[in-house]
Amino acid sequence: MTDDGPTPSTPTSPLLRLPGAVAANGIDAAVAAHYGSFNVEQRRLVAGEGFVDLSHHDVIRVSGEDRLTWLHSLTTQHLTDLAPREWTGVLVLSPQGHVEHAFYGYDDGEAFLAHTEPGQGAALVTFLDRMRFWSKVEVADVTAEWALTWRPASRGEGPYAAYELVPRDQLEAYAAAAGPAAGLWAFEALRIERGEPRLGLDTDHRTIPNEAGWIGPAVHLDKGCYRGQETVARVHTLGRPPRRLTLLHLDGSQETLPTPGAELRLGEKVVGFVGSSARHHELGPIALAMVKRNVALDATLEVEGMPAGQEVLVDPEVGLHVRPRLR
Repeated sequence: MTDDGPTPSTPTSPLLRLPGAVAANGIDAAVAAHYGSFNVEQRRLVAGEGFVDLSHHDVIRVSGEDRLTWLHSLTTQHLTDLAPREWTGVLVLSPQGHVEHAFYGYDDGEAFLAHTEPGQGAALVTFLDRMRFWSKVEVADVTAEWALTWRPASRGEGPYAAYELVPRDQLEAYAAAAGPAAGLWAFEALRIERGEPRLGLDTDHRTIPNEAGWIGPAVHLDKGCYRGQETVARVHTLGRPPRRLTLLHLDGSQETLPTPGAELRLGEKVVGFVGSSARHHELGPIALAMVKRNVALDATLEVEGMPAGQEVLVDPEVGLHVRPRLR
């Protein structure tokens, strides 16, 4: 995780008072890293039991009769026909196609509710508010009212279906019903395994959706124009993004995990950077990395002295296959 502390607006979770809770660090410090044993917690989640407290993530609400058509016109996702309570990923791109915002949510018939990274809600609301013009929409940061969780028992269709948004004043009651609680370390290991990036941790300011496995889960290729679409379409058509999100299997003999943002090397050459890392209960230490496209898939890389084998998440020819493998 990052070394930055929690943002001033991040609510500290009441679930940090649960027995055995140990706080996470960096931008995730407002929730628990674990409740005694992250390996046991991982195994419970894999078995479909329990939940993860992610209530430090920011939550936004977009209401008004034009909300879905308006969001559809601004973002990478096809939203005009979104079914009620169907989870989806949504990106906002720069004119050059770089990812500026990523958020994930559903429409409940009255509003579109979505979560984004801790501390990023205000910037997202500011951007969306500037783009309202004459549309009948209202945008608000509702982090103080809603809390994010992840619950494997609720998993439906799609890569984001296990997330849930819970009224914040009901979080403790939710925990009592959905428990046992699992910490962020268990969740991060499973998130990394399935190849789900976090914006700002597993990406940088140059990241385009084609590199990060967002074609499909958060980018719809058959919709009208939006800012940055030309880059997405061109790279998809050519089938060769400049970089690719990769799952790294790290040398398990080392006690430490890589520093977020550490250089990834092939011999003396820097070929990418490492983002999130965690200890998986079966795979051992793993990480997500952004790697240059032309690096051989079977090459053994190195980060901070640790050998790292590659597992493909985003195919170097991803445009030929539409979307990567999400596990």
